[in-house]
Amino acid sequence: MASTIYKWSIDEWHELVDSGVLEGKPVELLEGNIVEMSPEGVEHSYTNQSVSDYLRNLLKGKASIRDAHPITLDNSEPEPDIAIVQLPTTIYRQHHPFAENIYLLIEVSNRSLKKDLEEKIITYARNGIPEYWVIDLKNKKLIAHTQPQKGIYSQIIEYQSGTITLQAFPNVNVDLSKLLLY
Repeated sequence: MASTIYKWSIDEWHELVDSGVLEGKPVELLEGNIVEMSPEGVEHSYTNQSVSDYLRNLLKGKASIRDAHPITLDNSEPEPDIAIVQLPTTIYRQHHPFAENIYLLIEVSNRSLKKDLEEKIITYARNGIPEYWVIDLKNKKLIAHTQPQKGIYSQIIEYQSGTITLQAFPNVNVDLSKLLLY
């Protein structure tokens, strides 16, 4: 007998979250499934906070930097480590950022590397997130995904040093030494 996994809709997920039953549970909605999030180690936590602070200064007045807060996509409500989203922040009083509000998503990966590169990437590309970065703590590199087309990112470039330019802000150069801290 085959088992079937129940797929949650965004509306059902919101009802579940609002009910409080998930309070304190480290979970997110990916592809209609409720999945556990990895706990943060010291390297992850330090990198996440440092990168967020750096990007806040770099993009002040241009974008909002959201740390580990939900975004709403077609059948998912992940909580990326960092989301760079459109201003003004008041548009998020009634809903989490939608795909069209997002400039860049960043995942800081150590134990979650496989999930970030094999699962989340599918969701982000299918939803047209223009730029997705994975800070790979294990291998000390940044993996930048751009040009989403037909559910995949057609350009993937790995960096270990130098600078990278954000697609949404071509005049802003990001120093990789501020991202690759370990």
